[in-house]
Amino acid sequence: MAKTAASRMGVGSWIVLIVLLLLLIATGVVIYFGWILASGADVPTSGYAAMAFGVIISLAVGFGLMALLFYSSRKGYDEPPVLIVPEDDSVESERDPEGK
Repeated sequence: MAKTAASRMGVGSWIVLIVLLLLLIATGVVIYFGWILASGADVPTSGYAAMAFGVIISLAVGFGLMALLFYSSRKGYDEPPVLIVPEDDSVESERDPEGK
């Protein structure tokens, strides 16, 4: 018998879901009031240029970070660290430092 997604969610998952939905509603309210209160405001050409420059720089940073993420994943830099023990440094030499 397959469980539904709602029955598999615990209390913590419901709390996170409710908080995220409340944040989405609050964002919508802020956008609405910002749109209503800013009606009739003119944006100069320098404002549009600054906005375009910010969008381009943000996209470049995002693309660059994603490229680094994929590069490091392909080259194996994301693997967990492994202890490499030299051949002349065995476990027995650590137990008996004088070589006896």
